[in-house]
Amino acid sequence: MTADASRRTQAAAKRAPTGGAGPGDTAAGMWSLRGTDGSIATGWYLLPLRVFLGVTFLYAGLQKLANPDFFKNSSPVSIHAQLVGATHTSPIGSLLGHLTGAASVIGALIAIAEVAIGAGALFGLLTRVAAVGGMLVSFSLFLAISFHSRPYFTGSDIVFVFAWAPVVLAGAAGAPALDTWLAGQTGGADTASDATREGAVSRGAIIGIFAASTAVLIGAVVGFGRVFASSKTENAGGPTVTTGAPTTTGAPTTTAPGATTTTTAAPPKGKAIGPASQVPVGGSAAFNDPSTGDPSLVIQQTADDFKAFDAICPHAGCTVAYQASASIIACPCHGSEFDPKTGAVIQGPATSGLTPIKVIKGSNGDLYVV
Repeated sequence: MTADASRRTQAAAKRAPTGGAGPGDTAAGMWSLRGTDGSIATGWYLLPLRVFLGVTFLYAGLQKLANPDFFKNSSPVSIHAQLVGATHTSPIGSLLGHLTGAASVIGALIAIAEVAIGAGALFGLLTRVAAVGGMLVSFSLFLAISFHSRPYFTGSDIVFVFAWAPVVLAGAAGAPALDTWLAGQTGGADTASDATREGAVSRGAIIGIFAASTAVLIGAVVGFGRVFASSKTENAGGPTVTTGAPTTTGAPTTTAPGATTTTTAAPPKGKAIGPASQVPVGGSAAFNDPSTGDPSLVIQQTADDFKAFDAICPHAGCTVAYQASASIIACPCHGSEFDPKTGAVIQGPATSGLTPIKVIKGSNGDLYVV
């Protein structure tokens, strides 16, 4: 009996923390590179990757929220333009086509999710949950945007999918993180039930404060973006040509008896997209292709010489824009460049050119797609 009691006492002494250790010691210990046995926690090896992913996703989300053009359907960098482009290049294009009507809502959800994921990974709160979210967002973007990138490693989304995998498996894993700190907060509890209760309260309070702080940050960034956004309403190419009916008809105009009868030339056969005067010489204007609904671009480098192209980049579906200063059509997403006279590729990663659209100027001054 005495021997058994002695062994139980010794075992309890080994399990008990020494030197009055409590939760504070655990919190302090997470900042130590090496443990008492000289080993390095797995989380320290993953910390650079975790910080990189957290900063990247946080920046990506805040950048979207601060940019009003991201939510404007007429902008070539908008979520709407990206969804329209993705319907042509993505293996889930038919599904994405049904989402274009709610593009702004989807864009807001993506941006907020990226902020939450980035903040969670960066500060190590619900680290595994954040990593799973990051993996899902990256895989969704891979399917929607970069599925057809060639070679495959030129599309970063698939790389992010696998970069999140170690964090999904390990979580914070003993590295500096709120998860690590919270794990030590139950060390001073008298009973297991007290430890569970205190841990739940602490975690819930931290998550609540963290969520509120993130919401305040999002609101501040959105407000900052609205106040300090550029006042320009035109994209790099110039004004928007709006589709509309011809301003004159081909029917003759008859005056009173005895007067001279004049006949207006019939407009070209095709769909009017707007006045040619809205396309400045040396500039461009955006319009929607009447036959496909795709965002398109008409350029007038010299007077009365109009060239038009489907503005969807064949590389990953982003909407291109004409850069008058450089006399090129450029993709804002991955840097592809195209010839404004022919639409041919000047610089990749795009491997094929822009689809040309035939436009002519009618005698009434309107542009027509024929």
